[in-house]
Amino acid sequence: MNFTIPSIDDLTQLDLAVRLQHRLDNKTKPLGSLGQIERLGQRIGLVLGSETPELKDPQLVVFAGDHGLAARGVSAYPSDVTWQMVENFLAGGAAVSVLARQHGIGLTVVDCGVCHDFAPRPGLVIHKVASGTADALEGMAMTAEQRNTALANGAALVRTLPGNALLLGEMGIGNTSAASLLMSRLAGLDIVDCTGAGTGLDGAAVQRKITILRQVLARHPDTTEPLDALAAFGGFEMATMVGAVLQAALERRVIVVDGFIASASVMVASALQPLVLQRCVFAHRSGERGHALMLAHLNAEPLLDLGLRLGEGSGAALAWPLLLSACAILREMASFETAGVSRQDAVANHLTTTTDL
Repeated sequence: MNFTIPSIDDLTQLDLAVRLQHRLDNKTKPLGSLGQIERLGQRIGLVLGSETPELKDPQLVVFAGDHGLAARGVSAYPSDVTWQMVENFLAGGAAVSVLARQHGIGLTVVDCGVCHDFAPRPGLVIHKVASGTADALEGMAMTAEQRNTALANGAALVRTLPGNALLLGEMGIGNTSAASLLMSRLAGLDIVDCTGAGTGLDGAAVQRKITILRQVLARHPDTTEPLDALAAFGGFEMATMVGAVLQAALERRVIVVDGFIASASVMVASALQPLVLQRCVFAHRSGERGHALMLAHLNAEPLLDLGLRLGEGSGAALAWPLLLSACAILREMASFETAGVSRQDAVANHLTTTTDL
């Protein structure tokens, strides 16, 4: 199966950007005083092509898959936790399930390659490429055909989803190792700087993990192109997510990126299509070692920094209200003209108030 990388349009629209900035600058506030929320509103406006953007039917997708490399002891948890957590998502008991319910976000779990057979039920999509990837220390984690199938599955999934916002989540024991490997190879960074505790390894176990990942990189010295690296090091959940990101970018959906693993998948997608990043909102800076460096590599400005390292899309769901607020500010906040407020008086009052503090 072939996967054609879509051609994505540049969203740099000077006229719309100017109108959005003018709209923000004329709200009843000092210039730039809402900080990152203003930049967020402008980004969403550009993605949706509107001065008064409205986010509708948000969809959070948890992509799940197992990793052959997990047998090497790179995680504090056994691979069985992947399928057990999928059951927890579907039962509504996981953190992301709670947060999705709280914020009215649609939740879909996708079996991209879990070593378990799930009974069909609402909220579950089966796109199983295989029962887990191969051990990347012995060979490629997936074949080119498997990778392309996963990419196509992700794109096909997004085409079925309603709404104009896609929130990214994942589940897969061993996938912090896959993300670290992709980051090291594609960003040209030492694996030490890309590798952290994952699900909770102690210091000695992290050092063993680094040793294994260094061996994996040495096993695949020529895999420098994004799709080759994805096949060598990635997981089926990550490859499916890459396809979903490319499709969502093509459809001009707002893409809300969760933590380390989701960011690594976006890194692959943006290496294939740099304009993907115009559609992305990075929810948070993870507590996982390497994520800050990855965000810097992507020139990304995260909304939150709460020490999160759960994954699942939990950070994306926590950041979601900020996106709604940014849109509401653009749509509903009064301008100086409509409120009958003098800009000069407002600025003077702000300066006086600031001085009094």
